[in-house]
Amino acid sequence: MRMGDEVRDLGSIFVGAWNHFLESIPGIILALIILLIGLFLARIIARFFGSRILSKMDDPLMGRFLVTTLKTLIIIGAVLLGLRAAGLSGIATALFSALGASAVILGFAFRDIGENFISGIILAFNRPFNVNDTIRVVDHFGKVKSLQFRYTHIKTFDGKDVYIPNSDVLTQPVQNYTADGYIRYDFVIGIAYEDDIQGAKNVIQDVLDSHYRIARDGEHESFVAEDELAASTINLKVYFWLDTKDFRAGALQVRGEVIRDIKNAIDANNYSLPADITEIKLYGSERDIPVRVSFEEPAHPETKARPGAGENKKE
Repeated sequence: MRMGDEVRDLGSIFVGAWNHFLESIPGIILALIILLIGLFLARIIARFFGSRILSKMDDPLMGRFLVTTLKTLIIIGAVLLGLRAAGLSGIATALFSALGASAVILGFAFRDIGENFISGIILAFNRPFNVNDTIRVVDHFGKVKSLQFRYTHIKTFDGKDVYIPNSDVLTQPVQNYTADGYIRYDFVIGIAYEDDIQGAKNVIQDVLDSHYRIARDGEHESFVAEDELAASTINLKVYFWLDTKDFRAGALQVRGEVIRDIKNAIDANNYSLPADITEIKLYGSERDIPVRVSFEEPAHPETKARPGAGENKKE
């Protein structure tokens, strides 16, 4: 084959490719239009159904998850239609085949992402919290703001935004402070051994029964019980329930109010709250307490007496 024939064949290849590109332009434009319409419809439909779903569902976290899933499916469908309109349906098939073949490799390479994604799906359908619930996961304590595919977003009470991987939320213990709307607090108060235990308990119980923020129903009972015979006091343990459907700093403030009111009631009824008492005992033949008190103070260098300084001079 001569050089001219090779050049002619190469030119025909470029011309054929160019003509094929020109023929494909309408399909490419149509594919772009389909993709743009799909993105627009995904946003509109997700917003429309999102408002309907969120308004009718008692579970906003599940509603947001379904809206996000719907939007993702619409975008994937628009991409597939665009590829088919552009005459690239074979590319779509090959792409999905390649993704399926490389799923195992990608699973090892992005194991953490896969775990968080699957954990997010599990948490969306079966989880121990809802939006605005107060939870503690490991050392993170705050309100749940959202559940995404890869992480759970909580807002701590000191203003920090914490994004916890869903795999940690799924595998670690989760403490929910607002699941049923109530939480129990307790504290210890010590009275003197000479005081009447039952009388002190009655005084404390009156405070618990009259406080306006303490829950009182058949399931949540506040009470006082003897806890310990300590070295200096008889310790009484006070248990009471608070309404924490909207857990805020107010719950801690109410606990402080209860402690203050009980202390004032104990004082008003002439019960003692003694401090730690140290008892000294004498054993054997000892009759006196072996205590030595010294009043000597070191002399300052400047005021140290000089020899003869205190003697009277003879005239």
